[in-house]
Amino acid sequence: MNTATALKTNTADTVKMTIRQWATEDRPSEKLQMYGVQALSDAELLSIVIGSGTNRYTAVDIAQSILDKFDRNLNSLGKARFDEIKEVEGVGTYTSCRIMAAVELGRRRQLATAELRPDMGTATRIYEYMRPRMMDLQTEQFYILLMNQNFRLIKAECISTGGITEVSVDVRIIMREAVLNNATVMAICHNHPSGSIHPSKVDDTLTQSVKRACETLRIHLNDHVIVTDGCYYSYSEAGKI
Repeated sequence: MNTATALKTNTADTVKMTIRQWATEDRPSEKLQMYGVQALSDAELLSIVIGSGTNRYTAVDIAQSILDKFDRNLNSLGKARFDEIKEVEGVGTYTSCRIMAAVELGRRRQLATAELRPDMGTATRIYEYMRPRMMDLQTEQFYILLMNQNFRLIKAECISTGGITEVSVDVRIIMREAVLNNATVMAICHNHPSGSIHPSKVDDTLTQSVKRACETLRIHLNDHVIVTDGCYYSYSEAGKI
């Protein structure tokens, strides 16, 4: 008996467990958080879009019935009309809208041009990227530039804002961000509002601390660039990293 038939033969007084009564690791939302989105079946993913079930059917039951209607083919579901989805028992107007919206987002993602990630492989490129963000600052800011193995930027994030002459940085926060963003290469960068390009002893100590942490996690620390309004200092170019 397929799912669609099972739904039709269910009686109104059938005692049915809700998804909240399932084991935690079996609930689609919790399963996604624990194991990642790839671990979910098509029906489980669709049930998250559906949101909630009815008195008779769980969201997973409804998702299974929708997939059965379209021969368990996501491409067929993607071509379905609004009224065809709404015909499935347990699917209302709002649920049908959400399913069609999710399908359309997937379609638009396929059509979208991949975002070009800038190359951060040299100190000059780091400086050119960061200077517009730092040139008018009156206090020091500390950034991390997270990259993939081809030195393409994944994310640039301000980790700390300090005073006129120094900024306090927690190396643990830097490494956490690198790991969370799957970075294999990283550069660090901060500005000197005074205009001096010479690194301080604090700058030297911080650079070495970050370098040691990167080596532990097998992340390549590409550079530490100090930015001023008209020029920069590169630890890499100075042979200090």
